[in-house]
Amino acid sequence: MQYPVREGLAQTERSAVHLEMRDCYTPDDPEFARWRAGHRYADDPGKLPAWWASWRDLVTRTTARGVTMRRARIVSEPVTDYIRYEHDLTFANVAAGELVRWLPRRKAADIALPGTDLWMFDESAVLFTYFSGNGEVVDREWRTERSVVDLVSSAFGAVWDRATPHEEYKPV
Repeated sequence: MQYPVREGLAQTERSAVHLEMRDCYTPDDPEFARWRAGHRYADDPGKLPAWWASWRDLVTRTTARGVTMRRARIVSEPVTDYIRYEHDLTFANVAAGELVRWLPRRKAADIALPGTDLWMFDESAVLFTYFSGNGEVVDREWRTERSVVDLVSSAFGAVWDRATPHEEYKPV
């Protein structure tokens, strides 16, 4: 399972949803360090991270097949620098075809949420991603039990309904 998200997207026919709930991922990422030093992607879209082109191409191909891709981020406020970095870069996700929304954590307090970030494909398979305390990926797990899929579908739907579209969300 070298690229499980890419594998899931290649097989999905209708929908792919991504739920992110951490306030920091891979804090040693050189692109994050570059951003912290003052580089802003929206000011210089030709200088997106090197990995971006392959993700953009995958999203473009996937959405061109009629797959709806939605990403929801639950964030603490005030937001961390890492979330500000993600917000700065998200215009590129939207331009590639993803729908992205943001939900302040305080507005998610009464939603039954899975314990970790995830992708769900065609409301039939869930890919959980497990992280270390500092935000490094340590494992992934596919789950297809109906009860797990139903929990994820319900949680994501509730988050999506409450969340603010990327174009309207201003990090606090």
